Parts: sequence; C-alpha cells; structure tokens
Amino acid sequence: MTKTILAVDDSASMRQMVLFTLHSAGYEVVQACDGVEALGIAKQSAVDLVLTDVHMPRMDGITLVRELRNLLGYKLVPMLILTTESSQERKLEGKQAGATGWIVKPFNPPQLLATVARVI
Repeated sequence: MTKTILAVDDSASMRQMVLFTLHSAGYEVVQACDGVEALGIAKQSAVDLVLTDVHMPRMDGITLVRELRNLLGYKLVPMLILTTESSQERKLEGKQAGATGWIVKPFNPPQLLATVARVI
C-alpha cells in the first residue's frame, strides 16, 4: 500500500523538490502552501506523514503541528519539520508542539528519504 505524505511549504519550488524526491521513492504526495490549507486537507483525509516548513503565511508549521495533534486521527501520525531554522530553541518548540523530527534545509534527498522511511 502506498503511503501518503502531506508536504507543506509556501515555496512552490521547495514543494516541487520535495514532491520529486518523495515520488521517486514511491510515496503519494499531497501539497499545501501554508498551515491553514494543510489543516483543511488533514480534516478531509488521512495521511501517513506530515512534512512542514516553519515560516509560512497564515499559519506557521509549529502551530500546524500543534493543531494537527489536537485532531483525533493525527495523534500518532509522524510529523517532520523541514526548515532553514536550526536554533535549539525552535527545535525544542517544535518538539513540544509534537513534531517527530527536524530536518534543516537545504535537504539532502537520500537523508530526507531515510528519515521518512524511519518514521513512517
């Protein structure tokens, strides 16, 4: 069974790179341009993993993770943060919100795939 990943980033080019990387490994990818759109998608259908940026308009990634963790179907879904942000304070904030892991951009495709495979 194909696993579905919700990829959330306000950068269209970053979403395309993530899409290409994940598709090449056989994952189905649903895309959203910010946390508000992603939350709407998540309320409509289940995914196997959420991969989100931090800095986005309307709703940032850490808030998205926190909101998703409040949804019954997303209590145990792995959530990875993919961002340029690398400070320990932000990582701690992400972990406290419920993030499963943290990957710093620019990402290495084999590393991203290995991390996704490990948590999914």
